[in-house]
Amino acid sequence: MRIIVISDTHGLTCSIEDVFLRNKDADLFIHLGDGERDLDSFLSENPAYTNKTIHVAGNCDWGSLSPGFEIIPAGGHKIFATHGHLFAVKNDLEIIKRNAKENGCDIVLYGHTHVRYNKFEDGLYIMNPGSASCPHDGKRRSFGHIDISSAGVVMNIADI
Repeated sequence: MRIIVISDTHGLTCSIEDVFLRNKDADLFIHLGDGERDLDSFLSENPAYTNKTIHVAGNCDWGSLSPGFEIIPAGGHKIFATHGHLFAVKNDLEIIKRNAKENGCDIVLYGHTHVRYNKFEDGLYIMNPGSASCPHDGKRRSFGHIDISSAGVVMNIADI
């Protein structure tokens, strides 16, 4: 199973287009917020992606009716996907890790900081794909991909 993760597009719809079209064979696309209108615009022009796309609301997705987090079953694993602002990810990851574990998740996805993060710690696969519009870590715009197979979970972050 291949999952594509993108976050913080902040009006740069071309990032969504680049990432989705480059990975059109993916099983699932997850947008981690701060770009709901960008995603809606892309999906209206590319409806084939609608049924395999999940979105959570970010702190800049004003008026959004999307949830603040989602629990997503995927290939025998459970994903805790959120923008991150509701879980104080700019301070540390303890709150988000606790919430993921309380919900039986072993994969944690978040955005908000615009800084890439990809580690296995405390029994959790944790990824922030960075920002698809304006990274804050001196690196290029980026997205994440997750491969889940019977052999395990592999997560990577790639430049756009």
